[in-house]
Amino acid sequence: MASVSVDSLGGYYAAQKSKLLREFDKTFGKYGRRTLMHHYGDDLADQILLDSRREYEALIPKIPDVGGKKNINEKPLIQSTWALALYRALKSHGKTAEETGRVFYEGAEAQLLSYPRLLRYLVGRWAFTRYNMNKLKKQASASQKRLYPEDWVWSFVEGDGREFDYGIDVRECGVCKFFHAQGADELTPYMCRLDFALSKAFGWGLDRTMTIAEGGEKCDFRFKRGRETKEGWLTSV
Repeated sequence: MASVSVDSLGGYYAAQKSKLLREFDKTFGKYGRRTLMHHYGDDLADQILLDSRREYEALIPKIPDVGGKKNINEKPLIQSTWALALYRALKSHGKTAEETGRVFYEGAEAQLLSYPRLLRYLVGRWAFTRYNMNKLKKQASASQKRLYPEDWVWSFVEGDGREFDYGIDVRECGVCKFFHAQGADELTPYMCRLDFALSKAFGWGLDRTMTIAEGGEKCDFRFKRGRETKEGWLTSV
């Protein structure tokens, strides 16, 4: 099976530009703006949000080919593009990658915690179902074929039921590749913190000792249902 060219998928995302911008406005435009207002006040927040939207619109055709909707990492890749757009907007106002990371983390956290508690509980339980684990195994196996150069490459790790229920070892990170191509390597480590916000919201019990973005040889995700997620936002990485 031949992979789709980046230019071809760029056209695929460009064709969805209106839909993607609506999603940006609905989600980041709401929760991101609140966080921006908290840190920078109303006027600057509105300007940064406007600049971010403009940057995102320009980035849409550059979102890399990872196989479209069939890839479970497509949504994180699109949302990382929001963060990249925010980073460029904040940088133009003299702000840092760390500030971008904090704003994005706090906005994501606020969005996640706005979901009903029952929904978060059910999503958390579903993550540990045999169905989901089988799906992850299939996706991991497909990633090993490296059909899409800009995609993640990862493997599923069987758990022992005591230390962890299952794990994921990521050897190549799509966000790292995308941000590197866009000259935004310094932002990438801050994106890794979002995994802990997700884990806290859904009770995934994530533990991780290293990430590629922080210089590790891999990202070693280990999930344990019901375990406390101890990490979150850090002031430095």
